[in-house]
Amino acid sequence: MGINMEGPFISKVKKGAQDERNIIPFHAGICRRFLKASDGLVKFIGIAPEEGDAEEFIAQVKDQVRVSLAHTNADYDAAKAAFDAGASHAVHLYNAMPEFTHRAPGVVGAVADSPHVMAELICDGVHIHPAAVRTTLRMLGEDRVIFISDSMRAAGMEDGHYTLGGLEVEVTGKRAVLVSNGALAGSVTTLPDCVRMAVKKMRIPLETAIACATINPARSLGIDGSRGSIAPGKKADLVLWDEELRLKQVIKSGKLYS
Repeated sequence: MGINMEGPFISKVKKGAQDERNIIPFHAGICRRFLKASDGLVKFIGIAPEEGDAEEFIAQVKDQVRVSLAHTNADYDAAKAAFDAGASHAVHLYNAMPEFTHRAPGVVGAVADSPHVMAELICDGVHIHPAAVRTTLRMLGEDRVIFISDSMRAAGMEDGHYTLGGLEVEVTGKRAVLVSNGALAGSVTTLPDCVRMAVKKMRIPLETAIACATINPARSLGIDGSRGSIAPGKKADLVLWDEELRLKQVIKSGKLYS
């Protein structure tokens, strides 16, 4: 469907597993260069709003690309101002952002207070505690949460050493961490496995988990008129599972694979 750019307009304080050498201040002109180079494939551009005049940046680019808050150290006020200016998405809520506390609600609190904003959750059983997933669904509502895998290139591979953006990563089981400092380096879980984790381990209703992985992201991308649910006239891309959520068949563009 396109590219979700988490960088390079992010915070060095909350860079996570991104290479600090590639981080730069957000700039509308540079953003437009990314959009032109991608030939329209960039769908989201992430920023850390505390790193500059976010409201001006958003005003200049929001008609060309969706703006998200990503890898940010913003407090509540900075995040809320960015959302009020037109940012509409939060990259992997709770991860790579300040903690949500009763005196400093931060980005999480700003998302909760911004009804138009949709937020991602990494439901791999590593990044977020199951109780936090359940609480977030109650706090935001089931139609504002998007389940993501956040998987990197080692997803589906054996344990071992891999690279992410030029940084060395060690994969052990479900965990991928930077060799240099042990920071989580994305996920190695696929999205179907995240849905299974949500249903089987986190006690999320099946209908909710499926919506968070299908129609909600389609709505956030603005493509829910053609994808994201089963309805006449929509694209016939489907997966068929059994009662244990095991894959049985795939329908791609109306063609059956089994």
